[in-house]
Amino acid sequence: MHLTALDWAIVALVLFGNLAVGLYVTKRASASSASFFLGGRHMPWWLLGTSMVATTFAADTPNLVTGLVRTGGVAANWAWWCFLLTGMLTAFVYAKLWRRLGVTTDNEFYERRYSGKPAAFLRGFRAVYLGIFFNVLIMGNVTLAAIKYGAVLFNVSPVMVVLVAGGVTVIFSAAGGLLGVLVTDMILFVIAMAGAIIAALYALDHPSVGGLDTLLAHANVADKLPMVPDMSDPAVYVPLLLIPLAVQWWASWYPGSEPGGGGYVAQRMLAAKNERHAVAATVFFNLAHYALRPWPWIIVALASLVVFPDIASLKAALPQVPENIMTDDLAYPAMLTFLPAGLLGLVMASIVAAYVSTISTSLNWGASYVVNDVYVRFMKPDATDKQQVMAGRVVTVLLMVLAGLFALTLESANQGFNLLLSVGAGTGLLFILRWFWSRINAWSEVAAMVISFAVSILLDRIDLGLASHEKFVLAVAITTAGWVIVTLLTPRTDEAKLKAFQAETKAFTEPGVVGSGVRAAAWGVAGVYSLLFGIGQLLYGNLTAAGLLLFVFTLATMRVLGAIKRVPVAEDAPAP
Repeated sequence: MHLTALDWAIVALVLFGNLAVGLYVTKRASASSASFFLGGRHMPWWLLGTSMVATTFAADTPNLVTGLVRTGGVAANWAWWCFLLTGMLTAFVYAKLWRRLGVTTDNEFYERRYSGKPAAFLRGFRAVYLGIFFNVLIMGNVTLAAIKYGAVLFNVSPVMVVLVAGGVTVIFSAAGGLLGVLVTDMILFVIAMAGAIIAALYALDHPSVGGLDTLLAHANVADKLPMVPDMSDPAVYVPLLLIPLAVQWWASWYPGSEPGGGGYVAQRMLAAKNERHAVAATVFFNLAHYALRPWPWIIVALASLVVFPDIASLKAALPQVPENIMTDDLAYPAMLTFLPAGLLGLVMASIVAAYVSTISTSLNWGASYVVNDVYVRFMKPDATDKQQVMAGRVVTVLLMVLAGLFALTLESANQGFNLLLSVGAGTGLLFILRWFWSRINAWSEVAAMVISFAVSILLDRIDLGLASHEKFVLAVAITTAGWVIVTLLTPRTDEAKLKAFQAETKAFTEPGVVGSGVRAAAWGVAGVYSLLFGIGQLLYGNLTAAGLLLFVFTLATMRVLGAIKRVPVAEDAPAP
């Protein structure tokens, strides 16, 4: 594939624009650890919400969606659509609780909620487990996508992609901290969405595709179109729909969709200027993440089934791509090879934008864990703000090195996605209940992590003759039973600690508020799914169904906005 000077100029403009922003805000980001990791705690909802969306719009996301559609149809996206349920609960129940806690990282929760040495151990262990181990998994998967784009569109080696893409991103992240990430995320999200829409339009315009109507009628595509799987065949609907909606959404810990909130989503909520902004940001994130973004990727994925109907056709078209990364998710970057000069550069810039946004967030988030919850908590409690910021920059570089090395061992986006799901299977219910069931203690969380990890490894190594979704359910059952038993057998959290946590967050004393939050979350789920499927029905030409779904979306939106307005807000902070 030959890129023109114009294409290279557009890609370079995005890369160096990010560097410029990072360098510009370096002084402000370096003012304190709160500035570097939380942007000073006064961020508005629209900036935080857009940043959440931009972060989850990773370079690997179009590849993941393409792989799902090509292998299981549009309905296979329930593997991640199901996480809307926990996302809306996070918005209306947990966002307020996190903002009240007022910590620097969500790992500080453990020493606010639990007591004694187990709580301190848990805080440090989770910081390393998530900030390094899990974070490297995430970034490795995203970097794998960059490697595939580099192989298809630039014909460059995986090592060169890791060095260039990772190098630019790590410099930007180390310089600007979270503030730099938030500022650039707004621009990057616009670029990324524009690129995705352009890619979809040109995919439809491909001579083999012949437009939307012809695409939808094509024999290679017809059986991939349903948004709900065949409900007459358990072998189809159980893994694609039943397991995600009945188990996966509450049982799995997945980045950006943590039950009860956590990770970089919690980081954004903690950076909000008040509770209402935390709630509004999370609602906007869920709307844009699940309803606004998927369809351009799905259109490209469907078109790829016409242009590249199988792996053999991909291999024939892309002989320069290494054999070990030749999988269905490669069809998305393959479809980009048909873009004309200039537009190819813009779409590639959108992929670069998605990569930079996700990796920069993961680097800052992971560094905040290592610095705040390991370095300051256990190694140097008297560390100055300057020392903490410097430590954060060093950790940022080390995390990128580890992620790059791990990316070179992966093969497909689905591989990384399934690995993350399996390792976190069974821990989700604990994260939902720990704010409200006072019997849960530090050992409950230690048991959940250890059992989940051990079970996922054992089920991967031992052949029990089970399908992947059956292994997942078994892992959830074993892990959940394990941590509940440990909870009942180990000592309760110190009563004074529970009372202090209760006074600070009102977590145990607001059943009415929780009930109203659940109702608001239900309206949010109904609204986002209605918009998602309404857009789909509109594209499919089913105007009556589209109109009904969009009506439900409008009604749900009114309810959701009313719920946001009822969230209390400090008088000195403007409401969104």
